[in-house]
Amino acid sequence: MERARAMKMNIRKGDTVKVISGRDKGKQGEALSVSPTSGKVVVHQVNMARKAVKPDPKKNPQGGIIEMPAPIQASNLKLVCPRCEKPTKVKRSKDAEGKSSRKCGKCGELIDG
Repeated sequence: MERARAMKMNIRKGDTVKVISGRDKGKQGEALSVSPTSGKVVVHQVNMARKAVKPDPKKNPQGGIIEMPAPIQASNLKLVCPRCEKPTKVKRSKDAEGKSSRKCGKCGELIDG
């Protein structure tokens, strides 16, 4: 069986992202987790799914239905630039040591220093 390849992700944990297509189009939130192998991102308060939970004396003594964010395809998200606060394509640039860093496609600001 062939192993799944990790795709190049322009979004990292902690980034602010905006949904550009789908049911939650226009919503903005923080990326809670990123999975490069599946190409999916979990975003705070976006793509909320309802889950039935059994009663558990330690975590949830009552049980019932809870809402939690479900993963969303990374291609449906755009990174929001911290400086210009607009959804943007991510450009790559290399510094003097050859280290690659992310750059805003609209204002040119370095996103991760």
